[in-house]
Amino acid sequence: MRHYNRQRPQAICLILFTLLFSAALLTSCQKTEWDVITPVGADLYGNNSITDDGIITIAELKQKYPNVFASNDENKLVEENVKIRGRVTANDIRGNIYKQFMLQDETGAIIVAVNESGLSGYLAEGQEIIVDLKGLYIGGYRQQPEIGAPYNVTSIGRMQKDVFQKHFKFTAAPVDPNVIQPIDFDVDMDMNTHCGKLVTLRNVTFSEADGVSTFAPGDGSVTIVGGCVNRGIAGYPTSKLVIRTSTYAKFAANLLPYDQMNKRPRKVNITGIATRYAGTWQILIRKESDVEIVQ
Repeated sequence: MRHYNRQRPQAICLILFTLLFSAALLTSCQKTEWDVITPVGADLYGNNSITDDGIITIAELKQKYPNVFASNDENKLVEENVKIRGRVTANDIRGNIYKQFMLQDETGAIIVAVNESGLSGYLAEGQEIIVDLKGLYIGGYRQQPEIGAPYNVTSIGRMQKDVFQKHFKFTAAPVDPNVIQPIDFDVDMDMNTHCGKLVTLRNVTFSEADGVSTFAPGDGSVTIVGGCVNRGIAGYPTSKLVIRTSTYAKFAANLLPYDQMNKRPRKVNITGIATRYAGTWQILIRKESDVEIVQ
């Protein structure tokens, strides 16, 4: 005769409770993409001891150190009590922006370079933060203002992630990214004022769109500079404006927008960060939805 172990009522209740708890836990983990990139808690990231005193605008910061930011490769240690407050307009969520994010206020924008992957995990688009600059380095990389650390002695590069954690503080929960309206791009707009800002190019076409070419092929079919491919926009010289895409971007292999039926490039609106490389605008697309087909 076989003997079967019978569970006691208490044990059965415990098993049922465990199963129900596990199911509830799994359900709670099914979050939207926005939930995933929302900070779990301000106590897990940043430095809550940072105060609001000494805050200036990004424009005032640039005016305070004009020679540093206007340089091709220079850095300077900030030794005074200076802070900026702004909202994240771009991060590394789709791989075209690497180990840095863009911070913008009502007066301007600046790149914050951090030697850390997955910044989008806690710095979502729309997140407002304060950055305490005392003890950090500022500089201009080909005249693009950045906050970071010395690179090759004189240049500006990425700060270590533990340093960054001591120098920033969340001020509020993220807002809907659509609240942050990009400005309409004009190739002749002032670079010192607008570099680093979120912009939109309206009703444009990619010069190389032919139904075959992709954003950033890594097969050697196009010139790769710094791990990126520069694509032109019809009507603009590439010495003035390019769309710059990393070969590691999640959308690098996507076709440039092209109308296969009518055999012509599609008109699109392109939203991205207008960085500069000396006198050239380099637009960094953040994610696939930044390219909107309009025709």
